[in-house]
Amino acid sequence: MRLSRTFAVRDFNGVCVPLQVPAGDLDAVMAGLTAAGNVDGILVTMPHKFAAFAHCTTSSERAKTLGVVSVARRNPDGSWHGDMLDGLAFVKAQKNQGAQLEGARALLVGAGGAGSAIAIALLEVGVRELVIHDADESRVVALLDLIPEDGRVHPGPPDPTGCDLLFNATPMGMDSEDPLPVDAALLSPSMFVGDVIAGHGATPFLLAAEAAGCQTANGGHMVEAAQDVMADFMLQADNTSRA
Repeated sequence: MRLSRTFAVRDFNGVCVPLQVPAGDLDAVMAGLTAAGNVDGILVTMPHKFAAFAHCTTSSERAKTLGVVSVARRNPDGSWHGDMLDGLAFVKAQKNQGAQLEGARALLVGAGGAGSAIAIALLEVGVRELVIHDADESRVVALLDLIPEDGRVHPGPPDPTGCDLLFNATPMGMDSEDPLPVDAALLSPSMFVGDVIAGHGATPFLLAAEAAGCQTANGGHMVEAAQDVMADFMLQADNTSRA
């Protein structure tokens, strides 16, 4: 609804329609969307960000580095051009909700498609130290291989002790029965806590953070922050496609 409203504000005759796509069915759905001439763009959510990259004939340098996309738009020949906007939108949402990022020590839980983009954006905005954790250690290793070594980033346990910032970039919270990304007993009021999960209300993780006295930003804030960035991409306000 938000993106549809943004299109209307920009006098673009288009709407954003949600689709439920099981993990194993993306290829079939992408084939159908590619064949549908009135589908001009696609927003990509978990767990499809890596798989959707393979369907993009061209992409931004950011998306190429990460091997993931969060959005795709039509090239003139009907193929797809992808980009990864999650990191930019996530950082903007945290700032909008009062987070002080520059010079902070941050723990990021999740090194998948969204987490990788967020990690790069956090480093670009000037965090002092970034600790990255993922239950799949190979994802952390792969992400660290992409990041230039400057002494600020390293792997670690899901322990936010001593951190100013704590961010969840995993799917944990989409199901009410999911475990918390970190032990709630380790939260303290001085921490700012952000979550990427959108469309599921206040996640148990954020409820625990708020109960501990933390400032928070939820996935809805990230979605809201992303509107102009996504609309610029979809409407090719910054048309920088590269083969």
